[in-house]
Amino acid sequence: IAQKEIEPRAVEIDRSGKFPYEILEILKEQGIHLIPLPEEYGGYGSVLMSCIAVEELSKACATMGLWLLVQGSVVRCLTATKNEKTGDKFLRRMANGEIGAFVLTEPDAGSDTSRLTTRARPDGDAVVLDGVKVWVANGEIAGLFLVFAQGEEDGGIEAYIVPADAPGLTVGYREPTLGLRSVPFNTLYLEGCRLPMENRLGGPKEGAYIARQAEERMAVALAAAGLGVAESAIAIASQYATERVQFGVPVAQKQAIQSYVGQSKGEVEALRYLVYHAAWSVAQGRDVSMDAPIVKAFGARVARSVVNRMLQVMGGYGYMEDYPIARKYRDAKVLHIIGGPTEVCDLRVAQRIFADLDTEVAL
Repeated sequence: IAQKEIEPRAVEIDRSGKFPYEILEILKEQGIHLIPLPEEYGGYGSVLMSCIAVEELSKACATMGLWLLVQGSVVRCLTATKNEKTGDKFLRRMANGEIGAFVLTEPDAGSDTSRLTTRARPDGDAVVLDGVKVWVANGEIAGLFLVFAQGEEDGGIEAYIVPADAPGLTVGYREPTLGLRSVPFNTLYLEGCRLPMENRLGGPKEGAYIARQAEERMAVALAAAGLGVAESAIAIASQYATERVQFGVPVAQKQAIQSYVGQSKGEVEALRYLVYHAAWSVAQGRDVSMDAPIVKAFGARVARSVVNRMLQVMGGYGYMEDYPIARKYRDAKVLHIIGGPTEVCDLRVAQRIFADLDTEVAL
């Protein structure tokens, strides 16, 4: 599906800057939206299968890979909640094709969730949300928003499902971006947004746990997206190298080109192992607090370095927007930022190492 339906239109999708609804409908008809869901909702119930699907979609067009990985993150939260009735209600809506959005980042709060200013104020058997969120992927196409806010009573983070038609919710400005140009990244306004308290996932202070579950799954899926982008870059540049003749021979015969391709292939296969192993670990319920930031950071670095080399293989043509390597170069960069900066991932890994040593180093 990705190769036949998406890849031929990837340049058009990128240039238009518009989310490809017609491609989304094709994916829904084939049941791709069901892949992250548990088996009882028609899905595969497999984190590994979800990552492979993100990888394959990202080979053709990273926009569609991101759509699916965000879906998977919302599904993860709905299955992680102890509020089974609410989880079931919204999982069924997603099984029917509704799109979800993961809503955590604010203008002054990214990786540091202690700075969240969006508030959840109890009001009888309801809750009122007030705040502003930014960089909401799938913003203008979502039917469900998974919103994280500070609880009023004790300051703990809480998670709420907010339907797109909830009064007081407004999908605002769409950010123009360097890459992933067709992904709607929107600002979200919550102004006196009133919800039934049953829309809270879990109890007070449980939002942090739910967010962590989603972020760990998202980290692995983002690495899978990087895997897909890097794999496709090698395929494109290698084919070009067999056709481009310089000094009487295809450039594929030049050792410098072969070195670039060979090194890149090795990095891609190492990343594949890390992604698949991390996905398996998530499915087994293992502690992936170390694995998730490692694979996320490594995936971003591999995608960026591989695409950079493959652009060099193609020379001036690689720099032209008429060729897909330029788009992949732009798309790969966001993997260093979205879902937590690469540097923050490194810090979390280092902090775990020092914590395990039981040192007196201030972390």
